[in-house]
Amino acid sequence: MASVIVFGPTGAVGSAAARTAQQLGTTVYLAMRDTTKPIPGLSAESEREGAFKRVQANFSQPDTVSTAVSQSKAKHAFIYTDLTASDHMRATFTALKQAGVESVVLLSSFGIQKDVHDVPPEDHIAYVHAQAEIALQEVFGADGYVAVRPAWYASNILWWKAPIQTGQVKLAWPTAVFDWISPEDIGAVCGTILARKAQGTDLPLTEPYVDLVGAERMTAEDAIKTIGKVLGKEVTVTEVDENEAVDSLVNESGLPEILARSVIAFSQSTVSGQSFMNGPRYGPAVGNIQKFLGRPATRLHEWVEANREKFSA
Repeated sequence: MASVIVFGPTGAVGSAAARTAQQLGTTVYLAMRDTTKPIPGLSAESEREGAFKRVQANFSQPDTVSTAVSQSKAKHAFIYTDLTASDHMRATFTALKQAGVESVVLLSSFGIQKDVHDVPPEDHIAYVHAQAEIALQEVFGADGYVAVRPAWYASNILWWKAPIQTGQVKLAWPTAVFDWISPEDIGAVCGTILARKAQGTDLPLTEPYVDLVGAERMTAEDAIKTIGKVLGKEVTVTEVDENEAVDSLVNESGLPEILARSVIAFSQSTVSGQSFMNGPRYGPAVGNIQKFLGRPATRLHEWVEANREKFSA
């Protein structure tokens, strides 16, 4: 049985990648900073009975990455982009390569809408992901990696969890449109690619990246009301100016101001038709989840129903 290694399995995407890769017939090494932490969707009993093994690793510390890979003897790895890495993860990728990894599945971003070398620094999130992809290509070569680029996570709706609980949500751009992609769908695609790479199975790829979008485009207001309906809670959405919306996200939801302002700015860009949701790569990305998983993408109400506890915790 082929072995793979998954870095960051305690997150929604990483845990789904690990579970999917195991279901598809691989032994999965779970590379974790803290090997005592629970893994979402994986009970202790399932972990014992399944082909899972825990190893300690922190991919910001390349020596621990080398040790984990050496212990696993895995030739294929899943890893997500470290947005804080000053070298754009080059040292980490080099450690993976030198320890024997032959291919990497990288969780990247749909914000990359052009050649990775042409993404400007002022487009910060897309730029950091693009620089990581460049480093990965330089270390592993064009055939040695696949970058999975999802759009707007459904879990981002949790930024408004506190106001949803009060029944009063303030939005600066209620007609902003997002695709609300399930993190578990993203992880399942990553795990599928990882397992197929390990098993030498062909992949439907023409580029070293896969764009992923959700099952439906929905306004922020409709998404909030969808959540209220699933939870059986009446929620009122009030349109406010940007400063009041930022204040709500900072003081009610606990977001850092820089992130709150970024959310508002991106929301405005979707209204003006300038976001990647309106770009030429969106259309071709529709159906990619079905292509890899053999089932439709999860719709927002389905994701909320499966994650009710996240809205009450």
